[in-house]
Amino acid sequence: MLAQRTLRSLTRAVGVGLHSGEQVELTLRPAAPDSGIWFRRVDLPQPVDIAVSATSVTDTRMASTISSGDARVHTVEHLMSACAGLGLDNLVVDITAEEVPILDGSAASFVFLLQSAGIVAQNAPRRFIRIKRPVEVREGSGKQAKWARLEPHHGFMLTFEIDFDHPAVDNTGQRVVFDLGEGRYSRDIARARTFGFTRDFEVMRANGLALGGGLDNAIVMDDHKVLNSDGLRYDDEFVKHKILDAMGDLYLLGKPLLAAYSAFRSGHALNNLLLRELLSRPEAYDVVTFDDEAQAPKGFAQLVPAW
Repeated sequence: MLAQRTLRSLTRAVGVGLHSGEQVELTLRPAAPDSGIWFRRVDLPQPVDIAVSATSVTDTRMASTISSGDARVHTVEHLMSACAGLGLDNLVVDITAEEVPILDGSAASFVFLLQSAGIVAQNAPRRFIRIKRPVEVREGSGKQAKWARLEPHHGFMLTFEIDFDHPAVDNTGQRVVFDLGEGRYSRDIARARTFGFTRDFEVMRANGLALGGGLDNAIVMDDHKVLNSDGLRYDDEFVKHKILDAMGDLYLLGKPLLAAYSAFRSGHALNNLLLRELLSRPEAYDVVTFDDEAQAPKGFAQLVPAW
């Protein structure tokens, strides 16, 4: 049986929110089989649980936000990406503020935390959402066009293309294909940092956003070049971060996908729209398990190796 996974023990992290600039503490705890991933706002007078699901996403401006009533958690995509990359199904995330800490701007710190706590198999089958028919969403036209698509595939493969008119980005790879069963998420994707432009940071800060952002947790560019003294971690770090984000956004579905995802200039909003379109078309997917691990996609039965 291809089994569900959770943490062996709890682990903690402290950091600041990218947009709020507030200090926040995370406590990541093991969870029972079939419970999924939950965020718990423990700073509120009465703690509130927020289940990860496509329909719990209530805001996709600058990041993915999930909510339950008036309680919300911003910027969940990097932690969710790490959970997707490591194949983690069940987890409780206690959080002391309304934004997940940005840490170094990538998913690498979350991968380290999760692997340090240990990942163990549970006595329950892992359930996948298997795409049976293509699903696609599009926005805009001409140079403003953007789209995202899910197609049938025995595994999980992502293809992403960006299109930025900026010298620093134009000089890097702008299209990446990543196969979760063939590649190594922790090595190939997890270290890619979020990025932005100085002009945008100035506007966001004037509007009370990006208060915790800086050169230690983002790639920052002026009109001509990357300002970080250590340069890029990957030659194609920009588009790899979009893959990282997409993995986190798609894992908000609540179950891993068996699909080929492809996208052009997509972002948090379009990724969530794609999930909602999928859920509105029950004929386009089913839920499957693997009693025999040999029948599962290549690489899915093994725990993800360390760095």
